[in-house]
Amino acid sequence: MAASNSQHSAAYVLALSAAWMLGIAMWFALSAAQAAAPAKSLALIDCTLIDDNAAYNDAATTQQDLARVRMVSGELRGQLRERALYRVADNAPAGALISSLAASQNLNACNGCELEIGRKLGVERVGVCWVQKVSNLILNINLRVEEVASGRTVFQRSVDIRGNTDRSWQRGATALIDLLAADGDVTH
Repeated sequence: MAASNSQHSAAYVLALSAAWMLGIAMWFALSAAQAAAPAKSLALIDCTLIDDNAAYNDAATTQQDLARVRMVSGELRGQLRERALYRVADNAPAGALISSLAASQNLNACNGCELEIGRKLGVERVGVCWVQKVSNLILNINLRVEEVASGRTVFQRSVDIRGNTDRSWQRGATALIDLLAADGDVTH
């Protein structure tokens, strides 16, 4: 009887081990399949600046802030490409449409015009970015990613930055991309 119980216990342990190993193998296979899946295409519209104190800025400050907005737009695109989170589209083919829409409204709050830009560029997703400058000390960078076909928001986050310097803006862009990268369902 003892040998029989011992054989059953050994068979049970063997079966349990096999099931566990199969589960691990399936998890690795699914992870590899997701990693191997091609990244979705994305058009990232240039960031917009919302400056709560714009009326108090001199021309040099305004130019400096606009240069930082361009820098952050490029930084976000570059990190999305480098990390292979998305296939980032060139916005030039929709340049006339973007200019026309931006002339009359902020593209971060245009009630769906970003989807029109995404359709024009033939991408699966469109990213909208804006920087809110509360003061020279308090700023935040925001990113919203939407499915072009449905208009559904798949990602929306904001990061606070302290200090109005190139370095703080770059760190904010990196933190935002880190949040996006941590949400694997968003990019694949």
